[in-house]
Amino acid sequence: MTTIKRVGLAVACASALVAGASTAVQINGAGATFPYPIYSKWFAEYNKLHSDVAINYQSIGSGGGVQQITKQTVFFGASDMPMTAEQLQSAPGKIMHFPTVLGAVVPVYNIPNVNTELKFSGPMLADIFLGKITKWNDGAIAKLNPGVSLPGTDITVVHRADGSGTTYIWVDYLSKTSEEFKKRVGVNSSVNWPTGVGGRGNEQVAALVKQTPGALGYVELIYALQNKISYGPVQNMSGELVKASVESVTVAAAAAAKQMPPDFRVSITNAPGKGVYPISSFTWLLLYENPKDKAQSHVMVDFLKWALGDGQKYCAELGYAPLPPDVVKLELAALANVKTS
Repeated sequence: MTTIKRVGLAVACASALVAGASTAVQINGAGATFPYPIYSKWFAEYNKLHSDVAINYQSIGSGGGVQQITKQTVFFGASDMPMTAEQLQSAPGKIMHFPTVLGAVVPVYNIPNVNTELKFSGPMLADIFLGKITKWNDGAIAKLNPGVSLPGTDITVVHRADGSGTTYIWVDYLSKTSEEFKKRVGVNSSVNWPTGVGGRGNEQVAALVKQTPGALGYVELIYALQNKISYGPVQNMSGELVKASVESVTVAAAAAAKQMPPDFRVSITNAPGKGVYPISSFTWLLLYENPKDKAQSHVMVDFLKWALGDGQKYCAELGYAPLPPDVVKLELAALANVKTS
C-alpha cells in the first residue's frame, strides 16, 4: 500500500470515528443520594441497550439537584422532596416531576453488645433528634423494647449536613408524629438541628453511624443493607411496628396512588393502613417540559419510558419498591407533554 493510500485510509477512519462520536448523546444530571444505587444500575443497563447514550449522574443531595436544574447546569435533576411552589416559580421554565421508585428511610444505630432488633416510634425518634432523650436506657426506649438490656451510654445523633431529600422524608414523618418537633425543627430539606453531628450524603451518614459506638442516624434502606448496619421497625399510624421492606413500602404507596395529584407532588409518610412502613416516599426525576436541547429530551423521555417499564424489575434487589401500575399509567401520559422536537 502506498504512503498516500495509507494516509487516505487513516483520514477516512478518523472521520468515521468523529462522525460516530458526534452521534453519541451525553446527558448530565445531579441530585438525590437516596435513589443513586438504582439510578446507577438503570443508566448502566440502558447503556447496554443504547451504546450511543451515556447518562452521567452526580449524587450530591436533593438540594443540589434542585439548584442545578434551576440554573440549567444539568439537563435533569433528582429529588426526594417535591419542589416548592416558590422553587418552581423561580425556574426559567416549567419543571415536571416524575416519580421513579419508592424507598424507605430507616433509623440506623450502633450499640455495642446489643444484638436485639430495637423498635422505634415517631414521638421517641422526635425526642431523640430534639435532644430530649440522650441515653440509650431512657425510659421511652426501654418501654418500647422490654427485656432488652440497654446501656446507659450517650446517644450520638447523626443527621445530614447537606440539603437532603432523605432529611425531608425523615422530618416530614417526625413532624406528623410530634407537634413539638414540627414547631421547633419543621419540614424542609435542610433544617437547624438542635443536636448531633452531620454527614454529607447517605453514604457519609451510614459511615459515621457504623464507626461511632452509640450512634443513631437515618439513611435510605439500601445504605443500611449495603453497610450491614442495624435498623429496626417503626410504629405506624395503626400502632403496628413495621420493618422497612419492599412489601411494606408498596403498601404505603397503594393509598397514595389513588389520590395522586396531576403534578405527582405528594407525601406518603405516616400513611394510614395496616402493614404500612411509615417513613416511605416516592423519589422524583425532574425535567423541563420544554428544554432547549430536544435531542437530549428525546433520549430522556425514552429512558424514562424504559425505567417505568422494564427498569422496575431491578427495584427489589436494591431495596426499592416498584411504582404502582396506576402511577406508571399517569406518568406515561404526562411524558407526552415533554417537548422532544
